[in-house]
Amino acid sequence: MDSDSSPSAAPPAAAEAGRYTYSPRLRWQPEVEEYFAAAYGRDHFARISEALAHPSYYSCIRVNTLKSSTDAVMHKLMDLICENELSAVINGLEVVELNGGEQQHERGSLVHKCPYAGLENVLFVQGSGPHVLHYGSQPDQAVKEVVVSRKCAESVLRGAQVYVPGVLACSSHVEKGDKVAVSVAIEQPVKEGGWAVGITRGTVLQGLQSDAHYEERKGLYIGQGTAAMSRSAIFRVPHGIAVEMTERVYKLPSFNDVLEGEIFLQNLPSVVTACVLDPQSGERILDMCAAPGGKTTAIAILMRDKGEVVALDRSHNKVMDILKLASEMDLSCIKAYKLDALKSVRKTDEARNLGMADNHSEAVEIPTEDPCHATVDGRSTSVDEDNSTTTVVHSVDDNLNAKRYISKAELRKNLRRMKNGPGRNNCSGGRVEKSKGFYPNSFDRVLLDAPCSALGLRPRLFAGEETLESLKNHAKYQRRMFDQAVKLVRPGGVIVYSTCTINPGENEALVRYALDTYKYLSLVSQFPKVGGPGIIGSCELFNKTYTEEWLREDEAELVQRFDPSSSVDTIGFFIAKFNVGEKDE
Repeated sequence: MDSDSSPSAAPPAAAEAGRYTYSPRLRWQPEVEEYFAAAYGRDHFARISEALAHPSYYSCIRVNTLKSSTDAVMHKLMDLICENELSAVINGLEVVELNGGEQQHERGSLVHKCPYAGLENVLFVQGSGPHVLHYGSQPDQAVKEVVVSRKCAESVLRGAQVYVPGVLACSSHVEKGDKVAVSVAIEQPVKEGGWAVGITRGTVLQGLQSDAHYEERKGLYIGQGTAAMSRSAIFRVPHGIAVEMTERVYKLPSFNDVLEGEIFLQNLPSVVTACVLDPQSGERILDMCAAPGGKTTAIAILMRDKGEVVALDRSHNKVMDILKLASEMDLSCIKAYKLDALKSVRKTDEARNLGMADNHSEAVEIPTEDPCHATVDGRSTSVDEDNSTTTVVHSVDDNLNAKRYISKAELRKNLRRMKNGPGRNNCSGGRVEKSKGFYPNSFDRVLLDAPCSALGLRPRLFAGEETLESLKNHAKYQRRMFDQAVKLVRPGGVIVYSTCTINPGENEALVRYALDTYKYLSLVSQFPKVGGPGIIGSCELFNKTYTEEWLREDEAELVQRFDPSSSVDTIGFFIAKFNVGEKDE
């Protein structure tokens, strides 16, 4: 029976005003929650946890000052707003309804300069929220709904549309053009231990209290929109927009295809990180974990595109993303390589054996093979993709007795492995260069924006996947990367370490490790300074079998910790800057 006419349907929106709201509560593993409460104080951590479940109220734009000026970009954005070309992007932000009230904005006030010294290339574009939305148009009918995954909901809260892969469940009889409420299904604890969403994709919602996650979705409605396709199509096609959002709890700017190459949407702490590194023209800089390239391009711009910025990532497609972004911004000093940062130091003996003479040639650049040919035993061989027969390959000396037989299926497999796919951007024909590492002491400055638990990213609707053990493993991984960074930077150089997590074990504890392990490293002050001080003291973990040491009072003022609950309203982030003295190796 159609849910719209069912007598046992759940009460409409008017009768369940508390249901159709956005009031998330971020869930943590109990042991992790206690750990953070000990580090921050229980009340402070509660404020951080609340802030993480909501997006920032503004978007941060970094201007490419090699192609334009901050003032010029600011005027262009305001002109686009006035011409309504950006109206769909910013969702009519001239009138902002905040906490049930209304506040009138002049169009120009939506775009303003960053108020912090040293960040003159940064603009803020104002968003708004949380908005009070009114779900449902017929007082006696159940609201038609779409339930999306947590990852999808986090993107929608940042301004995205609802795409097909993110839809988990949908009301029956939803047709293209129908108005639908969008809620999110968040992982719940299960009896066997752990967490699970517990919704099979394609589930039908009947508008009943027996619907999947009916109670759990109370207070987790993120907006409403127009179905871009019918229910049957949503679960039949592999991609495309499922719901075009028309009303959102948070209205935040999106800048797809807006002033491409002149601006880059980037979190404020990430912009600060590149500035703290303070790269100089003509230097050789290493960005160890560079994707998607935001900090890499920021560094290159600060150097006026003079010098060399080496960007590493172990993913083929992510390296291509870096190259594509560098091309969009007309930056020529960036060299991107496919390389695991844990293998970024090349052994000196190995480099000598290859006859490498100078510090700038130790990166072995290996373009991927031509997709139509392979070189086997020094001889070029064509591959017919439609032919799976066996081919005979001769050795270099053309000795007919020195033959070996290789199936063309094996050849094709090897070629696919070498080519590693064209990548989603088709940058440079899908080819990237590989590196086997770099000499010690071969970089003036090193940025290690380390892979981390990402517990500072927002909006975040679930944090239960992290345990104390997993947080400890993140920290071990980061220490290994930091060891590589220390070897690669020259005496007199600089290392900047950053993460996007609130976990002191990956932040202050890493600084403690660095200072205790490498006596020639010194923590130094930073500019620009936007974040607050670090955490002082220590914490006993694992039934008091392990003590995690943090910072001393004088050290805490030298780092930057960005608190999501502070008035700066950023993601959670951490930055430490080290000067490198004469090494005792």
